[in-house]
Amino acid sequence: MDRETLRSVQRPLKELYREEPQAGCIVLEASGKLGEESLSCSVGTGQAMVRAGLHPSTGGDGSLACSGDMLLQALVACAGVTLAAVAINRSLNVSGSIHASGELDVRGTLGLDPLAPVGFKSIALSFELDTEASDEEVAQLIETTEKYCVVLQTLRSGLSIEVTSSAA
Repeated sequence: MDRETLRSVQRPLKELYREEPQAGCIVLEASGKLGEESLSCSVGTGQAMVRAGLHPSTGGDGSLACSGDMLLQALVACAGVTLAAVAINRSLNVSGSIHASGELDVRGTLGLDPLAPVGFKSIALSFELDTEASDEEVAQLIETTEKYCVVLQTLRSGLSIEVTSSAA
């Protein structure tokens, strides 16, 4: 997509978000299914080779993966694999699904409102489990999953990220 095409696609979206700020608040979602045969969590990406692009709310046409969706998919995948590993280590039979949703205000990303955050305002992660484990075992399973899920802990940590660039 060239600059003019992007501008022409984003122009009406920006006008809408200026006139109706709540229209810029969207929710992205990702879901996964715990692997029944192996230590895995299947997360649909919509494509085998993932090509990322703009979300339709910022001018994309919906044919490419959104990096926000991919972030939620990574969270679901990591939480699912971590939960499966913990369940195996505790001899618990667990199946089910995991869901993540994240709310963001695209007015921040589009530079329309300096007070609108760029990025997710909140993320919710939920587990729908099928198991004969006790309520206490399930609570401990979720607690341990939270503790050792790399993506979840990274999102919570507020880590320092160094950005560099070079130009030829």
